[in-house]
Amino acid sequence: MAHSGARIQPSADVDERAEVGEGTVVWHLAQVREAAVVGRDCIIGRGAYVGPGVRLGDRVKLQNHALVYEPAVLEDGVFVGPAAVLTNDLYPRSVDPDGKLKRGDDWDARGVTLRQGCSVGARAVLVAGVTVGRWALVAAGAVVHRDVPDFALVAGVPARRLKWVGRAGEPLERQPGDGHGGDGHGGDGAVRWRCPRTAEEYVERDGVLTQV
Repeated sequence: MAHSGARIQPSADVDERAEVGEGTVVWHLAQVREAAVVGRDCIIGRGAYVGPGVRLGDRVKLQNHALVYEPAVLEDGVFVGPAAVLTNDLYPRSVDPDGKLKRGDDWDARGVTLRQGCSVGARAVLVAGVTVGRWALVAAGAVVHRDVPDFALVAGVPARRLKWVGRAGEPLERQPGDGHGGDGHGGDGAVRWRCPRTAEEYVERDGVLTQV
């Protein structure tokens, strides 16, 4: 049992075969299944679910009733909002073509991957196998059916990119160009962006945003 240094509420169901890091809090009625690995200083909210073999990094927050199905991987600093769902089956069925109840060996689970620092809003649904990039932001209620780039803000059903966001989570501001039309394009064809909170600078090239 690898739960040393974690705070687990008596009503939570944490399997003895799970690993829960030091400083992590598991709140009432949450469930952490066998072989799951939860990092240090995480918060697992009331009624949240962490499936078998799921991997959570350090400082991950799962809000109340978030559902994370195996074999999802959540890197350090990820946020998952209330009642968000990370699915794992592209073609779900209760029974096979012969009418028999499907079991664990009857299908291949495809987990969602959440990269460092990204956030998933309340009641969002992430379809099996998608990856959400570093520091990206998925809006509340979105349905994500394809990969989300780093620093992208996506919303809607299906989700589409609306803006870029910085590490602080706020929409970036497009910066003036260098005399080539004043539209934010530099001489190298890149588009310059700036975070209004932190003043961090970013560059967009061919639909890919990177921090300077």
